[in-house]
Amino acid sequence: MIRIGLLREGKNPPDSRVALTPAQCKWLQKNFQQVRIVVQPSSARCYSDQEYLRAGVAVQEDLSDCEYIFGIKEVPIAQLIDRKTYLFFSHTKKLQPYNQDLFRAVLKKRIRLIDYECLEHEDGQRIIGFGFFAGVVGAHNGMMAYGKRTGTFTLNRVYKQRSFRELIHTYFGLKVPPVKIAVTGSGRVAHGILEVMNLMGIHEVEPGDYLKRQYTYPVYTHLKGADLFQNKVTGGYDREEFHAHHDRYLTRFKPYAQVTDILMNGIYWEQGMERLFEKEDVTDPRFKIVTIADISDDANGSVPINLGDQSIEDPLYGVDRTTFVKTAPYLPGSIDVMAVGNLPNELPRDASRYFGEQLIKYILEDLFKGGSPLIEKATLTEDGLLSPDYAYMRSYAGLE
Repeated sequence: MIRIGLLREGKNPPDSRVALTPAQCKWLQKNFQQVRIVVQPSSARCYSDQEYLRAGVAVQEDLSDCEYIFGIKEVPIAQLIDRKTYLFFSHTKKLQPYNQDLFRAVLKKRIRLIDYECLEHEDGQRIIGFGFFAGVVGAHNGMMAYGKRTGTFTLNRVYKQRSFRELIHTYFGLKVPPVKIAVTGSGRVAHGILEVMNLMGIHEVEPGDYLKRQYTYPVYTHLKGADLFQNKVTGGYDREEFHAHHDRYLTRFKPYAQVTDILMNGIYWEQGMERLFEKEDVTDPRFKIVTIADISDDANGSVPINLGDQSIEDPLYGVDRTTFVKTAPYLPGSIDVMAVGNLPNELPRDASRYFGEQLIKYILEDLFKGGSPLIEKATLTEDGLLSPDYAYMRSYAGLE
């Protein structure tokens, strides 16, 4: 018997997403006789305990009999159970200091930690995640902020809609002024942004035309790796080289900052990569951007004026163009920044359903049968040891 436990999320602010919906649990238990699922009770989860009970899923506090335990956000140390296999977003592979104690506790408790973020196809593309709905919500919030700043249109908050379908209905009749929007990235986040751009009736144009032309209607351009970075020597772009040797590449974004009203940022970023622009660039009168939806949300990362997270309830702040200090949004002389770490939680049922579909389609069979290179590559720790691919984390893990 394979027993799966679904955690009640314990991190603050509370997250209402879940790895498997009631319908998905019901399907798994029906189609795989050896699978049984247990759900911890939760009043904050987007699917109620009653919905799981109606689907034939046990609801109980104790997950100690479960071999596999699925969460979403980081699990509080006090709630970790020794010698279990956990799957959640640990936010540790970049050696994030705020989760160092959690990572060391995982090792001490001899937990097998599989990080969703590290589940990848052979070409390095992530297999599962909430990026699409982060892109949807982030793009909506960015447009909402621009509309409020300029007084040209009004959008309601995403979380006030019951579903993505309802959100789409709020775009009927929306008239966006002739703005220019730069969308960066090529993954799920970018796909979510593009979905909203198209639903809002904003037209896509090629990067070259975007830089040279003015338009009488709203437009966006989609900037991928080769549009954003170039080799210092050759002027070209090779994806594998770029990710292996960031220091060889320069940013190409700065000309876009001089013709863009709204930046929708969806690129992956890590230390060593050039930022899209530097803080000092925003003091230049030619820097035209007034609204930034930093959906990738790396503080002082690809967007250097990302000064840290806001909440879903209060997603925006301003950044003074001269002093770079945080201000209220919508002020003259400031740039509005939307930076929220749990954007998909504004559409939790849709996001959970999509996540669970990917989990079932691509991960669970490999997880249960064992010996899968895909699972092994995403396993950070096992039986108190670091996996070979994560040997660079030894100091972070307190092993040296």
